[in-house]
Amino acid sequence: MADPTSHQTSTKSSDQDVEAFRQSNHPHSHETKATSEGDQNPGSSNTQDDDLTSSNAPKLSLLRLFWYFFYNFGLFAWGGPVSQIALIKEQIVIKEKWITLARFQRVFAVYQILPGPEAAELCMFFGCLSAGRIGGIVAGLAFILPGFVLMLIASYLYTLAGVENKYFNASFRALQPIVAAMIFKATHKIADHSVIKHGTKKVDPFLLIAAICTALNSALRLNIFISLGLYGVIYMFIARRLWIPAGMLFILQYVGYAIYAVFRGVPSPVSLALGIAKTPSLINLFVLGLVAGTLSFGGAYTAIPFVQVEAVLKGGWLPQRVFIDCIAIGNVLPAPLVIFATFVGFQGGHVDGGLGKAFAGAVVITLGMFFPCFLFTIAGHSLLEKLVHNKFLSSFFDGLCGAVIGVIAVISFQILKPSIQGTERDFLMKPEELAIAKGAQSGIAAVLFMVALAVLYKFTNKWATIVLVISGAVAGQFLFI
Repeated sequence: MADPTSHQTSTKSSDQDVEAFRQSNHPHSHETKATSEGDQNPGSSNTQDDDLTSSNAPKLSLLRLFWYFFYNFGLFAWGGPVSQIALIKEQIVIKEKWITLARFQRVFAVYQILPGPEAAELCMFFGCLSAGRIGGIVAGLAFILPGFVLMLIASYLYTLAGVENKYFNASFRALQPIVAAMIFKATHKIADHSVIKHGTKKVDPFLLIAAICTALNSALRLNIFISLGLYGVIYMFIARRLWIPAGMLFILQYVGYAIYAVFRGVPSPVSLALGIAKTPSLINLFVLGLVAGTLSFGGAYTAIPFVQVEAVLKGGWLPQRVFIDCIAIGNVLPAPLVIFATFVGFQGGHVDGGLGKAFAGAVVITLGMFFPCFLFTIAGHSLLEKLVHNKFLSSFFDGLCGAVIGVIAVISFQILKPSIQGTERDFLMKPEELAIAKGAQSGIAAVLFMVALAVLYKFTNKWATIVLVISGAVAGQFLFI
């Protein structure tokens, strides 16, 4: 077992290195590289096969395994997925050499197309190597537990302080445009990987069109499931140069929309929802987490729009400003960002039945959110490693990931609007002077958004986000009181 203090060395790994690694790490490009090298040197294929299957993982007891992942990674999962992945790679692969770098790249390629946070899935994978499937579950829980407990505490304190507390609201009023800036930056970062053709490393115009059209479809209030599945299928046809079926599907989506609009009218905003959480009962919260977790390709930013439309727009039991606050809290905790679901479950349970149900709601929605990544990682990794190299299936996920960018872009605008201009309630306040003062704060919020966006692009260090959120919370006490 490694020395627990070794996390200090691992935290020095560069975010930029992981970004470059993430971009270069696609199963097809890796497979092509392996093939070309094998052609040049016939004896190299056996070596490469060994690199992709060998393991030097230590056999740890479940207790020691839990402590290893809890202490080295769970407690220090600050700075988002890029930093978390860098930490795991540096400690386990580079320093302790549990597996070869080639195998790590192959495993990481698989997890990039699976739902769920990739860092948590990597911990589960290494736990499986050390102690079997039970070890994978233990390692995953160890990684997630610190962030879950902290988010549970934050949710309770948020409810205890009361959303009407002026000091509390001042800090979160400043944080809302900062969160909007974070999602804008994330949209750009994810697009860097999702609309790139892996063979040429250039922008794939078809994936870019998928992203733009999905954003347009969201504006037209087409259900996101339709767009994601449709562009996955369309890109499968494009990858196989079946232009006519691809073109027909592309045209039919808008023909179908026009027919619907003529006979039923333009869909309402809530038509984007499935209606699985009209009320925040425990079973509804679990199903909400389960579906959102299944949709979380590329991490939490894909799950955000789905939870928002179900809880804020369709259900109406979670205010928009509270939803934005939970994303802000999730950004500063050592946890996968999907931990924001814990906060949503807590607030939903509190609305449905008081404090006891609030804690239960937080637990059940978190279980639902993480269940898909546990299931895929632990039960089917070996099968998925084979399937991901199937060109037909891989192209479907490429199209789906391109379409996801459009969904995230729309949600970033939806969060930006109320975070800058305030809510309708602000402008209906009495006396009128107070409403005017609230309106004047919109200019301050817009400035905060631009400053936050500039900081996020200027400073890529993993601590930049945490420092920005803390600074925003403090600044709010001076700007909005």
